[in-house]
Amino acid sequence: MSVRVVLCQTNSGDDIAANEKQVFGLLEEAARSGADLVALPEVWPCQGSAQQVRAAAEPIPGNRTDALADVARTHEMWVHGGSVLELERDRVFNTSVLFDRSGEFVATYRKIHLFDADPPGAVPSRESFVYSAGDQVVTAETEFGRVGLSICYDVRFPELYRTLAVQGATIFFVPAAFRYETGVDHWDVLLRARAIEDQAFVIAAAQWGSWGPGGKERRNYGNSLVADPWGRVIARAPDGVGVTFAELDLAEVSRVREILPALQHRRLNPSC
Repeated sequence: MSVRVVLCQTNSGDDIAANEKQVFGLLEEAARSGADLVALPEVWPCQGSAQQVRAAAEPIPGNRTDALADVARTHEMWVHGGSVLELERDRVFNTSVLFDRSGEFVATYRKIHLFDADPPGAVPSRESFVYSAGDQVVTAETEFGRVGLSICYDVRFPELYRTLAVQGATIFFVPAAFRYETGVDHWDVLLRARAIEDQAFVIAAAQWGSWGPGGKERRNYGNSLVADPWGRVIARAPDGVGVTFAELDLAEVSRVREILPALQHRRLNPSC
């Protein structure tokens, strides 16, 4: 079975209306290409201050997720909504959402690992100042097989992806707003490693470019990509905002796992 995947690479800032216009324009472009599955990046509704992010957050379901569901239903394509800003009472979560061709919710996942770090030569990140952490590992059954959900910084924690693989996932989503300073050296390596060690496809739609106020700009690495179960990058976005296409041969998972049955050879802690 072949699946046509479209990665949407965005450059979101603090203008919510402009971000939504950009994203829904890319979704329409993806639909015209005959996409089976469209993937959005992390926090596309708003990249801004803690106050701006909190103000942009909405309950799930809400207007923003309803709009994504409408796109999925209208164009009869799966939509992985990257991650949106979820408001639950007084807490904000960085939450991934997945819709099927009929626009029905299939899964939601709250980012477990929050990026609190000081990239060299760049503005520090303190996600825990804005977001609450999730605590649930999430997989979902789709027409393409079982998928596993994750977000950006999660990619540095291989135990999460091994758990997803043990639960049957053969496709991992990794929507991201990966910092340029770390992305130059780590982005490809981490994504390909997760694909290789768990013999699964990795779909990573990303934010690209600079955002934030003058003098305190932050820069995202971009390079949205798809890696196959052998760890080969089979699609990569160029710099800029736009869509990138990939064809997934789902039989590749079985072929790789037969050639190199590493998942069957696990000895330590075989439950995960």
